[in-house]
Amino acid sequence: MVDFPDSGEGPGWFVVLPDCASAGRVSAALRTRKVQEVTHPSGRPWLLGHWSPGAVTVGEAGGRSKIAVVGEHAMTADRLTRAAGRISTIAGLDGLSRGMAGSSHLVASIDGRVRVQGSLTGFRRVFHARTGDATVAADRADVLAALLDAEVDEQRLAARLLNPCAPHPLAGEPVWRDVSALGIGHYLALDADGRGRPVAWWAPPEPVVPMADGAPALREALSAAVEIRVRGRDVVSCDLGGLDSTSVCALAARGTAKVIAYTADGLDPLCDDVPWARRTVAGLGGVDHHIIAGDQLPMVFEGLRDVDERFDEPCPAMMHPSRCLVIPRLAAARGSGMHLTGFGGDELLAGSPAHLHTLIRTHPRTALQRLRGFAAQGPWPYRETLRQLWDNTSYRAWLTRAGDLLTAAPLPLEAPALDWGTPPRLPPWATPDAVEAVRELIRTAARTAEPLAERRGLHIELEALGNNSRMVRQVGQLATRAGLTLAAPYYDDRVIEAGLAVRPQDRITPWRYKPLIVEAMRGIVPDESLTRHTKDEGSYEAEVGMREQRAELLALCEDSRLARLGLIDAKVLREMCGGPLPPTLPFDALYQTVVCEMWLRTLDSATTAVPG
Repeated sequence: MVDFPDSGEGPGWFVVLPDCASAGRVSAALRTRKVQEVTHPSGRPWLLGHWSPGAVTVGEAGGRSKIAVVGEHAMTADRLTRAAGRISTIAGLDGLSRGMAGSSHLVASIDGRVRVQGSLTGFRRVFHARTGDATVAADRADVLAALLDAEVDEQRLAARLLNPCAPHPLAGEPVWRDVSALGIGHYLALDADGRGRPVAWWAPPEPVVPMADGAPALREALSAAVEIRVRGRDVVSCDLGGLDSTSVCALAARGTAKVIAYTADGLDPLCDDVPWARRTVAGLGGVDHHIIAGDQLPMVFEGLRDVDERFDEPCPAMMHPSRCLVIPRLAAARGSGMHLTGFGGDELLAGSPAHLHTLIRTHPRTALQRLRGFAAQGPWPYRETLRQLWDNTSYRAWLTRAGDLLTAAPLPLEAPALDWGTPPRLPPWATPDAVEAVRELIRTAARTAEPLAERRGLHIELEALGNNSRMVRQVGQLATRAGLTLAAPYYDDRVIEAGLAVRPQDRITPWRYKPLIVEAMRGIVPDESLTRHTKDEGSYEAEVGMREQRAELLALCEDSRLARLGLIDAKVLREMCGGPLPPTLPFDALYQTVVCEMWLRTLDSATTAVPG
């Protein structure tokens, strides 16, 4: 059980109610707290929660239609009012939604019916649950859990121990019983009787746009995404590290706001973010650049016992919240209320080699050229590469087999990446009961699961965008504690559409590093910075952090909450944390367990009373 998240300083939240009398019990429960409220055209409660001033923009027309937008966008009340006047059904909002730049929730109430929509990725999420005779929605799962007096779903929690992550469709499922989440490309429709159903409204674009047309389209979409965040501000801040954040910083520098850029210098001697950032700043001019020395950053795993931030699901940011907050706190102290990052660029711009599985069937000559390059870089074993390339196993069959292999040895690092994904593994400290619980969950899902796209490469990219944006969503929650908004323009719907529409043979190549953003940013990012083809990947910090913070990790093994639930063997985990991890066990396997353990511990301190 869990109480509502902190309604004072910190992240906001909102609940959406259907326009019916059966939602009265929920609104009464919410009104026992000091909440803000927007009503339906009928006068019944519609949006209730806590949000910052100006976060919700509402338009109303004719006493029958209301449209609200929550987040970072360019919509005004007048524009929403005009839209409300011409749209007669909730399905009619598709066109408005497809034309909106930025990142926001879209909520509408039209003639007693309600539409609740988040972003295409997990950055703006929509959760829903049935309470009494009404389906209600919220942007946080723990808010609905508090309304339901819900317990943690131990089987879903066990799936969070999977490395590298739980597969679709399990990855985004809330870890609360009786709470569900919308998938990519769906909105929630609530009828006049309070019943709710997910409705598919979006499908990924066909990747047929050549680079010559796709690069300008991405430049336009990303420019609009950044401009929305910068417009009207005196000061904004940016990360300045890899090519993705460099592009966002360069776009921000074109506006009138003062730009403060931050580069974290890694401990890894091979990390070259700082020299590249200096070149960029020299080329842009006018950017206030600050470098944070690697030894001034908190270590990975540092301060685990002090974590008290309450997330609505286990979150990788819980491994090092103080590290995540260093730059936001510095930026806020210098007057920034908006911090832009390059999160999402890797998933969208680097892309997946699994597109070769489709390309070999449509453009065999081009596919074979690309295949030779990727195979040489791997290096990929010849036999396994051919097997994956010619394999036509359905996603359901792949998922079923993944469930059978949860305790098998991990795939070697040089394994080809042409399948539906990386088969997940449970760590050696998972108990037999946990293994069986996750296996049952996967097998059940596999009976009806559909991939996110027919093309393997596109499925993998959409899955990665969803998984990583959910993590960044939680980092954004941390940033609000520092007093600023974290913006990730690469997760905006219009930016994603522009990137995915480009032909994979143009966007993904073994011989060029992120060619789409390079072509899109010509004339905006300094020419020298566009030649960069390196990226700091963080494993050095993880290894040093584990060595220097071993006491913190071992302390987690004492009175482990996961062990209490029967999901891990604390003795095995303690033995593993007592020394270097085996070469076959990636750090991600430990990360997943640590964040689940930390999340359960934050629940211990939560009040379990439910309002109303």
